[in-house]
Amino acid sequence: MNTTVAKFGGTSIADAAHFRKIREIVAEDSARRFLVVSAPGKRNASDVKVTDLLLSVYEKAAEEENFEPGLLLVRDRFLGIIRGLFEKEQLQKEEEMLSETIRALRDRLLSDPDKAYTASRGEYLAARILADYLGYTFVDPEWCVCFTEDGVLDLPMTLRTMGAALRPLQNAVIAGFYGADANARIHTFERGGSDVTGALAARAVSADLYENWTDVPGLLAADPRIVPDPKTVDFLSYRELRTLSYMGASVLHTDSVLPASDIGIPINIRSTEDPKNPGTMIVRKLPKGGLRRAVTGVAGRKGMSVIQVEKVMTSDGSGFASNILESLKKRNLPFEHCLTGIDTITLVIRSDLLAPVKESLLRELTEELQPDYISIRDELSTIAVVGEKGTDSSDANVQVLQALTRAGIEITTINQGAGKLNLLIGVPEGSYEDAVRAVYSVIKEETE
Repeated sequence: MNTTVAKFGGTSIADAAHFRKIREIVAEDSARRFLVVSAPGKRNASDVKVTDLLLSVYEKAAEEENFEPGLLLVRDRFLGIIRGLFEKEQLQKEEEMLSETIRALRDRLLSDPDKAYTASRGEYLAARILADYLGYTFVDPEWCVCFTEDGVLDLPMTLRTMGAALRPLQNAVIAGFYGADANARIHTFERGGSDVTGALAARAVSADLYENWTDVPGLLAADPRIVPDPKTVDFLSYRELRTLSYMGASVLHTDSVLPASDIGIPINIRSTEDPKNPGTMIVRKLPKGGLRRAVTGVAGRKGMSVIQVEKVMTSDGSGFASNILESLKKRNLPFEHCLTGIDTITLVIRSDLLAPVKESLLRELTEELQPDYISIRDELSTIAVVGEKGTDSSDANVQVLQALTRAGIEITTINQGAGKLNLLIGVPEGSYEDAVRAVYSVIKEETE
């Protein structure tokens, strides 16, 4: 029997109408045996996500302020979903379940407010309700997503316990985003972590496919807030997705790629608003005979700084680079990219991490290394131009650089790794949007 794990994000489970859409989607394919859900997201532009409501409730409780109005909003949000899905006796049961959950949360907030526990109740309730609506078994990740006491995911234990919990079941709904340690204390992933839960579930049951349902019809080749109506990518590799996610493409949590990719489970990004659209398929290797575009997509991140150090003879094995990296290590300061040249080392670092230690770092590097030149430049952005095929082609890189030149964009740094997966380009923050549009013009020209 084929097995699909389907994860539904916050916008895909925002209200009762979306719960009904999920039922239709699941009914179309019996392979969709295991579902993972987020907490309900925004119903419209002015709405508030349930998780944000819960975090606001926690903050007020922690400050010993009145959190009851916020908790009432959470209850009413789920009450509206329940009353839109159930009738008579089942409606009464769902209302009682909701009341018990809200009561337990209130008691916890009054006695010992816990941020992770509070934040997790959105996913818990959404999964309970969906499981009852579909007639599926509810699986609480508190039982099978295993964290250490310091909040680190125990991957081997999680895969064993999730597999043991899910494999015997014909169908199940599991809440995303959270798990627990051996002392039953709740821990959460980063925001967007339901994607990770979905990938873990897919890995645990050796699924044939991991579907990620959201509000867009697949992975877009560029940020739609910058590029109007960007193209949807049909196929891309795990490596391409990993790079685009890390650089800011927000469709899929970056940590959700690895559990599925480790055993070659395809990931399909789909839209609950357009379920007939095949969306984007992420695979280990692109299909033979398929169109392999020179540039798959473009994504970027603002808020970067560049440290440039120059000294004659640095490339002669003097340990110059290791001394720079040791200075970063002492300050627990990670770098995004390291570019080396003849007698030159350039580091790209997040500005918010650099700012608290900037002066001491600059002073130490100057005193210990005695460089010929050292500078720190802020307010920069990094843009990743991604393509399994494209970065093998000098022509693709030339097209990208020509497009940036025509747009009058200053290029502050440029780097292509040995893997030839992506071209990393630094530009001033003020030119970021124009630079993304310029790179996208190369993608658009190729697809038309």
